[in-house]
Amino acid sequence: MRYQEWLTSGSHFILKQWCHIADQKFKKGFNDLEATQRQILSAILQSSTLAKQKDVKDYEQFVASFPATRYSAWREDIQQYREEKFLLSSSKLIRFQPTSGSSEQIKFIPYTQAFLDELDHAITPWLASMYRKCPQLKSGTHYWSVSWLPESQREVLKDKNLNDDSALLGIGKRILSKFTQAVPSNIAFAANADDALFATICYLVANRNLAMISVWSPTFAIQLLDRLEAMQQEVAEVLYSGSWGARQLSLQQVDAPHSPESAERLIRCSDGEEIDFKALWPKLSLVSSWDTAGSKAWAAQLRQRLPEVQFEGKGLWATEGVVTIPYADQYPLAYQSHFYEFEYLDGEKQGQIIPSWALKLGDVVSPIISSGNGLLRYCLDDCLIVTGFLDQIPCFEFQGRRFGVDLVGEKLAPETAQQLLSHLNQTDSKAISLLAIDTQQHVKPFYCVLFEGDIHHTVDHDYIDNILRQNFHYELARNLGQLDQPQIRQAKNGWNAYKKLVMFDGIIEGNIKPEPLKKVSLNSLEQL
Repeated sequence: MRYQEWLTSGSHFILKQWCHIADQKFKKGFNDLEATQRQILSAILQSSTLAKQKDVKDYEQFVASFPATRYSAWREDIQQYREEKFLLSSSKLIRFQPTSGSSEQIKFIPYTQAFLDELDHAITPWLASMYRKCPQLKSGTHYWSVSWLPESQREVLKDKNLNDDSALLGIGKRILSKFTQAVPSNIAFAANADDALFATICYLVANRNLAMISVWSPTFAIQLLDRLEAMQQEVAEVLYSGSWGARQLSLQQVDAPHSPESAERLIRCSDGEEIDFKALWPKLSLVSSWDTAGSKAWAAQLRQRLPEVQFEGKGLWATEGVVTIPYADQYPLAYQSHFYEFEYLDGEKQGQIIPSWALKLGDVVSPIISSGNGLLRYCLDDCLIVTGFLDQIPCFEFQGRRFGVDLVGEKLAPETAQQLLSHLNQTDSKAISLLAIDTQQHVKPFYCVLFEGDIHHTVDHDYIDNILRQNFHYELARNLGQLDQPQIRQAKNGWNAYKKLVMFDGIIEGNIKPEPLKKVSLNSLEQL
């Protein structure tokens, strides 16, 4: 055990030194934003197949040659890229990362070596800031949640190296990170999400030196704590025996942790129901998750569950790229990573696109990124407000998604909802709207379809759930237990019922318009 602690501490020491060097470079460029961004754009244009075809060499030519785009504009090129018939970038292709959003059920984002280097430029100053904020991190292990795959995609994608988040790091940092991680990344390849969650819990309990828990959605961390309290006996049995028992087939790629002393500690820390997490993980010092927009209330609940642990919110990090990082208690632009532009979302300039160096305090904008993976002027469709500056570097607060709903990270868009409603209406039912139910942490959030009149006998909760599961992140949220099963509501007059729902949440009747996807409160649904 002492040898393992020494190895962990030594790895942290080296990682911290690397991060410190990157952090110094990050700080050095605070007063040189435009020059840094133009230099990054120049490198992207030199590796971009499309930019070289048009002989684009600077920002002014770039804006004139390429419009702002979304995935649909790149779908065909990416498919040809996957079939090795076309290259978007001259940088070495590492993998295609799956995600979802907008009307796409699944998108594949190319991860080239240049793109991974761009992500590394954001990760290292973020880690440096984290080490400064919480020095205890250097003496314990960390849990960084892996990029979970929905169950329908596991067999298709299991050999594509899509789930090891350490692949985002350079090779040296990747090797060292293996000695500081509390949970092995291959847990994500369990046959189902329930077994992957269980194995994660077992490894966390087996690790007395756990110093940090980093997840994306706070609902996922809450789910881990809830499941641990509900499955104490089964977890203890695994730790006593070093075997997965009935879960062995599903977890055959993962060694079970063997730690009888951890099993005893779990029993001592519990009253049979609730667990004293401070006693279970005495070194736990930092928890990190989303804490803005729809995640704000869930993050507050997570902080209540772990009141003696420091908390840090996440920056804006999408599969398509990174925009902001947590740094010195702010969320500055990751200006050394991609090339950034921003679209104004309100005021006289609404719709105009500007470079990062033209932003002003209070601007409400949506980010557009160009990256070393060959995707140019790619709209992320997030809403941000400029809250301040670190010298010239703008800092932001995430306000939410521009389109659609994101209760726990499922990212459903109006186009997805409209496809569902159209499908349901083909069954001779009259589906009015897909409602995203914000439960204010009383119960799990869920979706509900509002129908007018009778519905076809084939349409039930499972029928709707199966259609929604075609969306990558919705299925993942259902697999992980973050979303409850969808529900159904029927009304004689669907439009009147829809208006009442929205008015219960405080919207003036004259401002209400029919929408295929609408977020409403549980209280409003219950009043209906």
